Amino acid sequence: MISILKKELNSFLSSLTGYMVVLVFLILNGLFLWVFPGSFNLLDSGYAGLDGLFFLAPWVFLFLIPALTMRFFADELKTGTIELLLTKPISELELVLGKYFAGLILCLIALAPTLMYVLSIYILGQPQGNLDWGATIGSYIGLIFLSGVYVSIGVFASSLTENQIVAFILSLFFCFFCFSGFEQIATLLSHTGMELSIEKLGISYHYNAISRGVVDTRDVLYFVSLISLFLFGSKLSLQSKKW
Repeated sequence: MISILKKELNSFLSSLTGYMVVLVFLILNGLFLWVFPGSFNLLDSGYAGLDGLFFLAPWVFLFLIPALTMRFFADELKTGTIELLLTKPISELELVLGKYFAGLILCLIALAPTLMYVLSIYILGQPQGNLDWGATIGSYIGLIFLSGVYVSIGVFASSLTENQIVAFILSLFFCFFCFSGFEQIATLLSHTGMELSIEKLGISYHYNAISRGVVDTRDVLYFVSLISLFLFGSKLSLQSKKW
């Protein structure tokens, strides 16, 4: 698993792919948070908080992470190197986890520079240091879990096809549906008594819950279960290639 992780990280960091993901994420968020006027602009919001970042980041990652993960297995399937990998003394799960953690580490690298935003808000706040640390730390934890789910979905989608564009579209659809789809369905079924139960199936509900600063074990269990589900699906998809 470690060798696969190192291989993927080296592949990202020796090409423009990894750097482009980080740069696009930072540039888009930076423009909306510091340059473009509006409700997301930190200087115009009137209070010391990073709500704009934690609202925008899931939507930016919604496109960037599928673009990052679409080649994970699709490229291996297209070139035929997947057969070579499957004959090596490494299990399908280790192969999946190696690629998964490589993608997750790159997402964490993209998130790390946003800590400068936290420092800026801390300094600019009146009085200085007037920042809701509970909500800020909770939001970062939620964003890490959300990134983990997106990467697991991307790995799964990439394991289904040898076409990177198809993998990107599948991953984008699954990520969007898991993040916002259940919330939309709950809205359509309002006043039926089922809306809350359906909304709880979506990522958005649990992400928002953690972002309030309360890290509930039920929310953590939800994210871990969803990540495990898609990684297990990736493992089964790879095993089917042997049949």
